[in-house]
Amino acid sequence: MTTPGPTSDDVDPAPDPAPAPAARRSRLRTPVRWLQRIVVALIGATLGVLLFARVEAPIGPFDATVAFTPSTGGGAELEIPPLGALAVDAYDGPLRLDVQLRRVDQLRAQALATDPSQLDGVVDSVSADLQSAVVQLVWTTAAAGIGGAALFSLIALRRKREPLIAVGMSTVLLVGTAGLGAATWRPEALSQPTYTGLLVNANSLIGSAQDIVARYDAYRASLEDLVANVSTLYSAVSTLPDPSGTGDSVTLLHVADIHLAPSGADLVEQVVTQFGVDGVLDTGDIVDWGSSAESQTFGWIGDLGVPYVFIRGNHDSAATALAVQAQPNAVVLDDSSTTVAGIEVVGAPDPRFTPDKDADEGTQTLEESGEELVDYIDTLDDRPAVAMVHDPKQAPPLDGVVDLVLAGHTHQRDVSVLEDGTRLMVEGSTGGAGLRGLQGEEPTPLSCSVLYLDPATGELTAWDEITLGGLGQSEVTIERFYVDPLPTGDEPSTDPDGIPTQGPDQQPTDGTPTDAPSVAPAGPTG
Repeated sequence: MTTPGPTSDDVDPAPDPAPAPAARRSRLRTPVRWLQRIVVALIGATLGVLLFARVEAPIGPFDATVAFTPSTGGGAELEIPPLGALAVDAYDGPLRLDVQLRRVDQLRAQALATDPSQLDGVVDSVSADLQSAVVQLVWTTAAAGIGGAALFSLIALRRKREPLIAVGMSTVLLVGTAGLGAATWRPEALSQPTYTGLLVNANSLIGSAQDIVARYDAYRASLEDLVANVSTLYSAVSTLPDPSGTGDSVTLLHVADIHLAPSGADLVEQVVTQFGVDGVLDTGDIVDWGSSAESQTFGWIGDLGVPYVFIRGNHDSAATALAVQAQPNAVVLDDSSTTVAGIEVVGAPDPRFTPDKDADEGTQTLEESGEELVDYIDTLDDRPAVAMVHDPKQAPPLDGVVDLVLAGHTHQRDVSVLEDGTRLMVEGSTGGAGLRGLQGEEPTPLSCSVLYLDPATGELTAWDEITLGGLGQSEVTIERFYVDPLPTGDEPSTDPDGIPTQGPDQQPTDGTPTDAPSVAPAGPTG
């Protein structure tokens, strides 16, 4: 008899295998979701900071933009376009403080220069302005970061509670960033900036500025002796033949580009006295920045005792012109005319004002400025003898309209005759280009010219070019040039090309120096 085996109904069925892939997905879903939230919050906060974490604020005399930008190393950077930037490794963190100086506010700069009390506290004032701007920026950055995170999470995750979670995450992130910056703050780094752009040479430039101040003190001490030698040189020049032949020439002194140099004023005063000058013609750039502080130095003009005719250069402001005009002997020409010792003079200012770039908007070009002066001349009954402009590029429209045009601007003396016969006399820098003239190996020489004009016709008959050497040099020269030959009874001979040549008893006709001892070097000045 056999025992029946177990049937299928008696055997327990095998248990179903556990759904392992689904369980793992369930376990991973939560960390993935939180990682997603963190990434979305971080991206949103970063976008908010990039787009909105910036403020516009005044810092001292500057208008500046202060901003936080994402960075791997933190720190701070000061941008000074177009010179470059300086960076300071002052703290660690994911945000860098960027300060960009955009422009100088002329009114605040002038107020700072003219009010000694403000000048004394300028460091404290700038520090307070920067601190206020940074505090405002911190609140702006917090709002931008939190708002960006909340908005981006709502757009990306599309669940109502996600923006609240993003707000909490971005708040923790920003608080952690602030805490890291405070914990790693290194104030000693402020004295060790890293320069980029043209500011790479900042250290050497600061040294050069200190050297310039020292050199300028020595330079002016030397110039005092050089200027004094003008009187000795004048005695040599006075022995040369009189340009008019009658001794009644009108004598005018042409100066340009004094650039606030006291030595330039000293030279003008000495030449006016020694040469018996009837008037001074200044073709501009008497200062560097056009500020009110600079305009307070013009008392020497009023002490000259002769008419002083002035036109604005590209470094002179409207305030500069008003300050010159306030001197009792001064006339400022602005597409206008005046008469000096019977000689009619017209003048037009440079249409530019270089220290304020915004002031150039909508102004006329240099050539248009010259054309406008021609239009004014056309309204006069008689043609003027002399026209004054600052930049030689203003002169071409005047060619053939006046006989003599005076200019400056280039800091290089040059005399030429234009196509239609007008003589253009570009003066060098009477102030030796100011302090900037000392930056090279040799300072820019001081120069001016004494003009001799016929009192009846206003025509230029001769001129003396006066040049004072720079630092380390002890030479002063005066050269006499004649426009036409003086009466000698002999006709000038010519070379094979028909150009007049200079005989032993003749003077040149083309403005070349005479054979007379008109070059008089000064002796050593110690």
